[in-house]
Amino acid sequence: MNSFIGKIKDAFQGNDDFFCKKQIICGESVFVIGLDSLVELDKTLGELKEYKEIEEIEQHGEELADIETAKTSLLEGKLLLARTSKDLAISLVPAPVSLNRSIESSSNENVVLGSAISFNEDIKLNIGLVRKNLKSQNLKVKTYEIGKQYKKEIALLYNQETVHSELLSKIQGQITKFLNQAELECIQDAYKMLGLKKWSFVTQINTTEIPDEALRAIRKGRVVLFIDRLSLALILPGVLRDMIFLYNDHNYPYPLMLSVRLLRIMGILLALIIPGLYVALVAVNPEVLRIEIALSVAQSREGVPYPAIIEILIMLLILELILEASIRLPSSIGPTITMVGGIILGQAVVEAKLVSNLLIIILAAATIANSTVVGFQNSISIRIFKYLIVFLASLYGILGILVGLFIICTYLASIETFGIPYLHFNLNKGEKSSG
Repeated sequence: MNSFIGKIKDAFQGNDDFFCKKQIICGESVFVIGLDSLVELDKTLGELKEYKEIEEIEQHGEELADIETAKTSLLEGKLLLARTSKDLAISLVPAPVSLNRSIESSSNENVVLGSAISFNEDIKLNIGLVRKNLKSQNLKVKTYEIGKQYKKEIALLYNQETVHSELLSKIQGQITKFLNQAELECIQDAYKMLGLKKWSFVTQINTTEIPDEALRAIRKGRVVLFIDRLSLALILPGVLRDMIFLYNDHNYPYPLMLSVRLLRIMGILLALIIPGLYVALVAVNPEVLRIEIALSVAQSREGVPYPAIIEILIMLLILELILEASIRLPSSIGPTITMVGGIILGQAVVEAKLVSNLLIIILAAATIANSTVVGFQNSISIRIFKYLIVFLASLYGILGILVGLFIICTYLASIETFGIPYLHFNLNKGEKSSG
């Protein structure tokens, strides 16, 4: 046994899935080396024994003389073929162990009309889904390996005819600087890699499981980023339209499409304004209401010991806990428990005179309106912004709501991602980059 094989065995000592077996292939004695958790050995050996000469097999592989390259090749799922007479190995693509789930429908994004398939954890399959649906020579794929100790493959997809060259060069420059700096495990690491703001209240990377949404983004001049073992497409840059528009909307007749999008805009405004409006009209500006409505509101709050701001903050906190619990509980019992818990809790706090009937209605309407926003991350942003408006409304009433909306609009207008304003709507090459 030569020193090359010995060094590989030493490197993988203690791994029970490592194998280094002596086999007779094409009449010659060779060592086959690999990881049986990644390689179907019996099937691969059957394919190799169909060759007549060992030289034919070597022509289909890659010659490796460096031990570090050989170790990396093994970890990528390759099979090494080593002769005792040579201090090197041949890297071959074996029959792999299937470690990927099949293409399934999306579990987090519902599609009413349109393709139901979704991305999964295999980066090559995800790229293939885009290639299959966007048959154009202008579609370009650029791959990188990120990380020091744990390598992670990523891929950039873009249309060279529609993408802004400045946007593309900035993204590629950030990735190149990050190549050997740290590991890439989650979307927060992607933010760090791309040099985006860590404390942004809105997502600067739009995420989707639906191939149609990624295809639409590529056609419109945006860049799609895939990370291996992450079943999402990251669309760069994230803009305000991602909260409102879906490519799937185009499957409706035009008037219906406009109506659906108008409903989403109304949902965003209602989710932001309604809780603050309750506090403003109850605690600061009751004179705005007609006398009949003011008396009805006062009667509903009769016996409630807390001021309106404390009352609504308590219920908002409980509602946030219910929403989080609905995500963490098993899907078979989660909806039932949260629905029953919400109904019983709401009825109990009203009967105990801790909150008013009107507040329960307000919070239910705000929660339903918040759910019309496209994307779970975007809905969380709306949930955070509404607290700002509630606090300002408790201090300044109706004026506080207007100030809160102004602050939010100013904040959104100040956000830029790779030089593209967050309020920008059209990223096609040649279009102005203003919002």
